[in-house]
Amino acid sequence: MAGKIGERFQTETQYDRRQMPAGYIDLDKKPEMYKEYPQAKTIKLIKPEKCGDMSLYETILGRKSLRRFIDVPVSLDAISCILWASSGIQRKETGFEFRTTPSAGGLYPIETYLVVNNVEELNQGVYHYNVKLNHLEELKLGDFREAIARAALGQVMCASAAAVVLWTAIFERSVWKYRQRAYRYIYLEAGHMGQNLALTATSLGLGSCQVAAFFDNEVNEIVGIKNTDESVLYMSVIGQTGMFV
Repeated sequence: MAGKIGERFQTETQYDRRQMPAGYIDLDKKPEMYKEYPQAKTIKLIKPEKCGDMSLYETILGRKSLRRFIDVPVSLDAISCILWASSGIQRKETGFEFRTTPSAGGLYPIETYLVVNNVEELNQGVYHYNVKLNHLEELKLGDFREAIARAALGQVMCASAAAVVLWTAIFERSVWKYRQRAYRYIYLEAGHMGQNLALTATSLGLGSCQVAAFFDNEVNEIVGIKNTDESVLYMSVIGQTGMFV
């Protein structure tokens, strides 16, 4: 089909009443909803009861994209709040675990990773957020500030931030049910998660900036995933802002 890729995506993933997708869902082939690294060292996170002292109205008024950070660490408790608010399990009903953001069909295709630059009680390195158990899994240690900034088209805030949250998609979790339409849902879900993170960071007195400009394969290499099965969608930096407002 002729046309630019963005136009093709919009056209080929749309629903048309006269030509809806046919077929059936094979329940035996439903992908796993949770990713775990069972051999990794784990770091337990708190289960937050409250994240900040602002009202929702105050938080919305205060949210802004901040790109300058001071060299002061962010607490592990703050990271716990941010990860839970953007990715965590909110409640359990009828044997099902619902999370803090909506997901088409409750399939939750997005995984959360963390590049730690300056967080209390955590070594510099790359971590995976285990949603089911609410802990971090240590994937590899080291200073990835230069690498993540370079992968983000040279955006230095990725190096000066205390941490960089990376959201990836395991596409098959949604494609299994929604086929090509799934890609729309996946990107919408990433947006929900980014906003939850931004509001939570604001309520905690921290700065954040959401990042969509990056070299996909370079970020995937930092995380240690393969582009064919799972790939980065979205990123966010988190840090202490001091006088930079």
